[in-house]
Amino acid sequence: MKFKIGNKIFGGFLILIILFIVNASIIFYNGNLIDQVVNRSSEIIRPSKEAINDFILLVTRSKMLVTNWVYLQSNTDDKEALKDLHEFEYPELKERVTNLMKSWEVDSQKVLMDSAFAEFEKLMKVEQEVVMTQLVTFENYEDPLTKLLAEDAIESQVIPLTASVIENLTKVAEVQQMITEESDADLKTAADQLRNITIVLGVIIVILGLLSAFFMARSITRPINYIKDVVVKLGKGELVDDSGRKFNNDEIGEMAAAMDSLIHGLRSTTFFAENIGKGKYDSEFKPLSDHDVLGNALLEMRSNLARVAEEDKKRNWSTEGLAKFGDILRKNNDNIEKLSDDIIRNLVKYMGANQGGLYIIEENEGDEPFMTLTACYAWDKKKYINQQVFRGEGLAGQVWQEMDTIYLTEVPDNYIRITSGLGDSNPKSILIVPLKVNEEIYGVVEIASFKPFAEHEVEFVEKMAESIASTVSSVKINAKTQKLLEESQEMTEQMRSQEEEMRQNMEELQATQEEMQRGQAEAENAMEAINQSVATVEFDPDGKIVNVNRNFLDMFGYTKEELLGEHHRIFVTKEDKASEEYKQFWRDLSSGVMKQNEYKRITKAGQTKFMKENYAPIRSRDGSISRIMLFAHDVTEYVNA
Repeated sequence: MKFKIGNKIFGGFLILIILFIVNASIIFYNGNLIDQVVNRSSEIIRPSKEAINDFILLVTRSKMLVTNWVYLQSNTDDKEALKDLHEFEYPELKERVTNLMKSWEVDSQKVLMDSAFAEFEKLMKVEQEVVMTQLVTFENYEDPLTKLLAEDAIESQVIPLTASVIENLTKVAEVQQMITEESDADLKTAADQLRNITIVLGVIIVILGLLSAFFMARSITRPINYIKDVVVKLGKGELVDDSGRKFNNDEIGEMAAAMDSLIHGLRSTTFFAENIGKGKYDSEFKPLSDHDVLGNALLEMRSNLARVAEEDKKRNWSTEGLAKFGDILRKNNDNIEKLSDDIIRNLVKYMGANQGGLYIIEENEGDEPFMTLTACYAWDKKKYINQQVFRGEGLAGQVWQEMDTIYLTEVPDNYIRITSGLGDSNPKSILIVPLKVNEEIYGVVEIASFKPFAEHEVEFVEKMAESIASTVSSVKINAKTQKLLEESQEMTEQMRSQEEEMRQNMEELQATQEEMQRGQAEAENAMEAINQSVATVEFDPDGKIVNVNRNFLDMFGYTKEELLGEHHRIFVTKEDKASEEYKQFWRDLSSGVMKQNEYKRITKAGQTKFMKENYAPIRSRDGSISRIMLFAHDVTEYVNA
């Protein structure tokens, strides 16, 4: 019977899992018992004990408060407390105890509690009828009979009933204490039992786990060590012989058989690898299976090496071609016609094609750009060709418009004919590539051949097209530069003559400037003379002071800092400020109307002065009023005389 290693491991772990489940079940069962005990203690036993103690305290407080009601007339706090006890505290406590009594298991305990409730309610009735309803007012306390009956009720009814209630509650509390102690004992017993069971089962699981691990390791490691030695030798590159050792009917035996097959496969693989190393890519080799990674990798390596050799050949062809055409582009970068002839002739030959043509874009100011056939190879009547192609016209124009390569392998019959001395025929493939660099196109190269073009040949032509475009761009730039240089020389001559004319104009301008400076100096002197002889003030269009001279400051007793930013109304009398004439006065000035008259003004000291004033609005370049100038003379003496 074949007993696999996985079955051995599974069996060992299954035993451990079963023991673990048994252990977990026992622990879970005992844990539930502990939870039940804890829940009963926390939800019933201990709350019942606390409620009974609260009831005893409530009865004691009731006796104290009713006694204070009788003997302490002015103690209103205790009276209110006794009312609260009757109306709120006792009903709440009774409801709490009643809910807990439903879970009590001792009937005598319930009977005692019912008796305590009945006696306490009787006590409360006595307190209400004899004390609380009789001793209310001051007159009730002064009535000897009422007071005597209340005191007698305390002695004969309240105190005995209180003692009886407390006695019953004490018995209930003793029973509850016994139940609490039994619950604690049950909890401790369950916890100890759970600990002992856990320790015993843990020891059993450890012992069984160690025994299972020992026997399992022994049945696995011994044959594994043998196979390890063989693998170590294989890791060092040694091809060992099959020892013929027998193993158990399990995975170890399968591993040994697979290793023997691997050794035979490695011998065959080694021979195949040696042939590949010698360059014999046609050597025969059969992998061990479809999943033979090494054998399939060697086959893939042989294919890759053959492909790399072919790609190296293509790469070398492209590299040599780029170097060859690089020399052609460097030699003829000043004559675009000769450059085009050399490029198309050598390109057709290097590609092994039959015909070719090179189109260059011509741009004239004001005309639509077009391409001309600058050079061709093997075309009929080359000297008489004067072909123009516009954007989007034909295949060449389409390449110009889309700026992308077109490669045709199915050429229309009337597209082009390749002619020789023995006849003519339609080409098999047409390749049209844009001369493009930096997303700017300069022309199109077209090649026709009887054979199809390979992918690396198309890529070569596209790379060459970039170099041709760059060279054409340089040639055009050089031509434009030469033209600009000639135009620059002509402009230099023109500028020389203009420079002489400007020099004469500058002399005239300098003379005019000197005359303006003399006029400005005279105006400044005149303004200085006005400032020295006349009081002047400068206002903005809203009437705020922006400048004032010394004569005006001395005349009105202000400093310049006090007046800057102030309104003209600071000098005006109270009656004039509120008048419509004063508002119209400033509306006229802000609209450009000049004002001249004698006005009454007020100084800083409150004195009245009569001033002869001239207001002159000043306009800016755009015609708006920017400033209002005031020229004032003091005529107070003439007016008063």
